[in-house]
Amino acid sequence: MGSYPTLQERLVERGIISAEESERILKLQQEQHASLPRLVVELGFVSEDDLLPLLSDHLGIPLVSLKDFPLNPLPVEPLLDAVEFLKFTKMVPVKVEGPELLVATTDPTDLAHLHALEVATALKVRPLLAKEKEIAARIEALFGNGYSTESLTGPSAAREVEGTVDEEEVEHLRDLASEVPVIRLVNQMLSRALESRASDIHIEPFENQLKVRYRIDGILHEVDPPPRQLKAAIISRIKILAQLNIAERRLPQDGRIKVKIAGKDVDLRIATIPTLYGESVVIRLLERSQIFADLESLGFPPAILRHFCEMISKPHGMVLVTGPTGSGKTTTLYGALQKINDPGKKIITIEDPVEYQLGGVNQIQVKPQIGLTFANGLRSIVRQDPDIIMVGEIRDFETAEIAVQAALTGHLVFSTLHTNDAAGAISRLLEMGVQDYLLGSSVLGVLAQRLVRRLCPNCRKEIPFKGLKVEGFNGNPPATIWEPGGCDACSGTGYLGRIGIFELLPATSEICKLIVQKADANSIRNLAITQGMELLRGDGWQKVREGITTLAEVLRVTREEG
Repeated sequence: MGSYPTLQERLVERGIISAEESERILKLQQEQHASLPRLVVELGFVSEDDLLPLLSDHLGIPLVSLKDFPLNPLPVEPLLDAVEFLKFTKMVPVKVEGPELLVATTDPTDLAHLHALEVATALKVRPLLAKEKEIAARIEALFGNGYSTESLTGPSAAREVEGTVDEEEVEHLRDLASEVPVIRLVNQMLSRALESRASDIHIEPFENQLKVRYRIDGILHEVDPPPRQLKAAIISRIKILAQLNIAERRLPQDGRIKVKIAGKDVDLRIATIPTLYGESVVIRLLERSQIFADLESLGFPPAILRHFCEMISKPHGMVLVTGPTGSGKTTTLYGALQKINDPGKKIITIEDPVEYQLGGVNQIQVKPQIGLTFANGLRSIVRQDPDIIMVGEIRDFETAEIAVQAALTGHLVFSTLHTNDAAGAISRLLEMGVQDYLLGSSVLGVLAQRLVRRLCPNCRKEIPFKGLKVEGFNGNPPATIWEPGGCDACSGTGYLGRIGIFELLPATSEICKLIVQKADANSIRNLAITQGMELLRGDGWQKVREGITTLAEVLRVTREEG
């Protein structure tokens, strides 16, 4: 089957840009988080007139002339207060067709702003391609001559309507955000979070205070907040860094920043959302030097690691990893891909979102707004002749069915599911509608996992074990176990880092027979236990005995299984 070239590849094929220029554009795109169409025009590689027909053909989105659309104000009230938003994003609504809003844009790949329009209007947005000068003329005609925000919403609303601000206030916010104390305060917040090993920073406005919390080892810890009066300046500074629209306070926004903090390269994912007392901001910190971990360092017991490595070395079949959000499933799959990645294999992933970039791996970001779902992307991936496929998550029957078919036709497929344990993943796929005989023939095994906090080795304290009887904790009880202390190394928490606990269900011939018989999760789990499967709590209990973590931690993350 033939492969489908990317837009960059088409530009190279047409001689519009060279291969070297393509690499340069890709690097700039990653650094600036800019869209490719706007970047190639702004850099002068191609004119808008030459790019739009190519973009239309590549994306299958019609190129229109706005002269073909009558000039009528649309019954879409939220847009009347968003003229600056439309100018900034270079898009304008042109027609309402039933539940759909047709929007002319210069860049249909600008999914965040198209989605913002969907949220604002409660209509499904369908993009059309148009020239920038025609879009600007339409905005001016609609909102500049008789349809201004002031005439439609009143003079007081024109200055500030439910969180939108005028140009004068935007400039004031920019000035505040550019002041040295604010810049220093934001930089200090980021560097302290990195020093504290935080994975996220939560900036939350309340009626009488501004809260800042760091998520460290999966648990939120409140830190000293900045002065509340600097709330607007701090949030504006973060939005400017992430190239978000500081004038828009009513809609959620997402962005990314690449920064160097204390000599370390860090990717920041920014997410804002409007709340009752202002915008709440969450910053995800992804330190690139700590992105990848070998499977051996994740906490696998030797027997489970050996069996898991055997599974991921098979030429075809499906390997599933299950657990709740934040249990390290993606990290485990990235570790698996790293272990089996070599120049002789083609690996393609489809993810939501693509958190880390893997060398030598083709990674795809799902874009539901333009129809690039897990299922549609997976169909195209199979036509790319891959050896190994990773699907970020199986959420529906369509994706599950294609993944199973791919596993049966010579591909090694990795994916994740949200279930409490390994046996539950089999039941979930059967409930989705996957045929039992196909699932029994394709699945290689299911790994369930959780993350528990590691005890700080510098301050952990040994205490007598009181012989508590807890389901899943078998074997001879130890005389002592360990509990957290608190020191400077762990910032007084008693914990330093996290480690996984695991259970692995191999698809043995007996297990596959139960799958074909549509047996329930309990029957599959019980058979697997008789064949030697260690449950999550069993692995957790072993780590408690070894002084790696605490009994409370294992109970916290496995309470569903008790």
